Amino acid sequence: MSAMPATHGHSAACCNIPPVVETGYKETGSYEQLGGFNTYTTGSSNATKGLLFIFDIFGFYPQTLQGADILGQKYRVLMPDWFEGKPADISVFPPDTPEKKETLTAFLSKNHPAIVGPKVKAYVAAASAKYPAVTSWAIVGFCWGGKVVSNVTSTDDTPFKVGAEVHPAMVDAEDAKGIKVPLILLASKDEDAEEVKKFEANLKGPKYVETYGDQIHGWMAARSNLSDPRNKEEYARGYKKLLEFFGEHL
Repeated sequence: MSAMPATHGHSAACCNIPPVVETGYKETGSYEQLGGFNTYTTGSSNATKGLLFIFDIFGFYPQTLQGADILGQKYRVLMPDWFEGKPADISVFPPDTPEKKETLTAFLSKNHPAIVGPKVKAYVAAASAKYPAVTSWAIVGFCWGGKVVSNVTSTDDTPFKVGAEVHPAMVDAEDAKGIKVPLILLASKDEDAEEVKKFEANLKGPKYVETYGDQIHGWMAARSNLSDPRNKEEYARGYKKLLEFFGEHL
């Protein structure tokens, strides 16, 4: 675990979150068409800062929606459906059979981060037009969404001031060299520890990197088991860390 100092202070209140609901969570936001995508939107209607939430490959899952609502306490949060109603079936993970591997590979080929990344800039432009009060944006990506974050925060014209990657897939230390904004990465026990370490070393700006050593890939999104006390505890702690980092840098 490591962190670089914040560039400016923030209130500890930014890190307070409501009690995590274990099962049967009902989202507090709503759905709208934005930028050509069905979008879950949540958060303060008066927010001047926004978060683009890139969900994992399983789409609009209750645990993921709850995470968006947690972040929405302070921000306008937008979660577009890049898969257009056709997310991956959660039964394919972990891909421990040839059939599951084939299914997952086919899904990722069709929905590769390199395909989604170019759509993000246009989406943020549409979001900024819809919500003109929002003057600065962060992006948080889960699983494959972490790769999207690496890609879109590496361009000179990135629309984001902060990036976050949570149990990211396809971690590549080379990506970190190009990232131009403060970045937080929360890894699980299932990510390549050596690659995460190299990724951290290559980040040039403010950063926070931590591995949750007893949590599975997906513990803060669709694969979380919030009925498990330890998973619930680390789920909550992870979202508090995100709020803390956004509070410092956004």
